[in-house]
Amino acid sequence: MRSPAPEDDPEYLAQYVAQSQQIMRELQAARSAIQRVEGRAASDDGLVEASADGQGGLTRLRIDPRALRLGEAALGEKVTAVLRAAQEDAGRQAKEIADEVGERAAALQEPLDEMFVRQRVEQAARDLL
Repeated sequence: MRSPAPEDDPEYLAQYVAQSQQIMRELQAARSAIQRVEGRAASDDGLVEASADGQGGLTRLRIDPRALRLGEAALGEKVTAVLRAAQEDAGRQAKEIADEVGERAAALQEPLDEMFVRQRVEQAARDLL
């Protein structure tokens, strides 16, 4: 959006407000989408599976009873690796959502600064004389 000519100020401001409101709706939709994210991972042998939400919290862990034969240390490593992979998957999905809406928000032009508004007010005052 370009800086408006004085006669275009009302239209410019209306467009700016409309774009800002659209971005706010998109940010809210992105927040909802991130809350619905489910990152998933499984061990190579399929004995351990996990899911994580968009904030990285564990939402599901399944350990096949056959995995108990691995021993405590090996099972612990496998569970840790699968949990981390599920969290990374969820984090990647959440980042994609946030990056997409962030790009659109960054395209919103900077708001008019104080100097611009002051110049407009001074010009309006001069026009009255």
